[in-house]
Amino acid sequence: MGATIKPPAPRIALIHALAHSVAPINEELQRAWPEAVRMNLLDDSLSADLARSGAGLDAAMHDRFEALTAYAAGTGAQAILFTCSAFGPCIEAAAARRPHMPVLKPNEAMVADAVALGGRVGLIASFAPTLSSMPPEFPRGTELVTRLAEGALEALNEGDVQTHDAKVVEAARWLADQGCDVIALAQFSMARAQMAVHRAVDLPVLTTPGSAVRMLRLRLAA
Repeated sequence: MGATIKPPAPRIALIHALAHSVAPINEELQRAWPEAVRMNLLDDSLSADLARSGAGLDAAMHDRFEALTAYAAGTGAQAILFTCSAFGPCIEAAAARRPHMPVLKPNEAMVADAVALGGRVGLIASFAPTLSSMPPEFPRGTELVTRLAEGALEALNEGDVQTHDAKVVEAARWLADQGCDVIALAQFSMARAQMAVHRAVDLPVLTTPGSAVRMLRLRLAA
């Protein structure tokens, strides 16, 4: 009897706009899908330029995302996951040009998981533009309450992870007081606070890395 031939490991391209997003998704892939081959691509000027310019997701920003997607696909990736949550329309446009492969927005898997759980969804972001770009990704009729974890990202940028987590927990407690049934952490960099939030509010707490890896596996298996 011949040896079983394993299919080649899938190559996943991970495209980041914040350096803080690199570790959470790589750690989740190592934990949940270690055989996947990872390629990381970081442009940490994307978020800074978006916040500074005031131009929003204009044609120039769309062109930058198309260039990043084309480069990642050119490396042989079978799937692409963006980890920057404030750029949904740019990612959708790049994905529409590539119907043959999964090109995922960072939040779409978590949005699907949150909607499947039902009830009122509490969405926390540490990057303010996310609270403008992400709510339209939820299906119409979703009961959604949003909260900015003000100062959390700045604390993380300074290496103060305890203050970052405390700010996220504070936002989660506020959302729980509004009657939310599930907490969704919008930024990949916030995944580190998942257990602290769960302990504080005793609600299901979804992270973008956990949901995204599950969806990638399902999409590629299909």
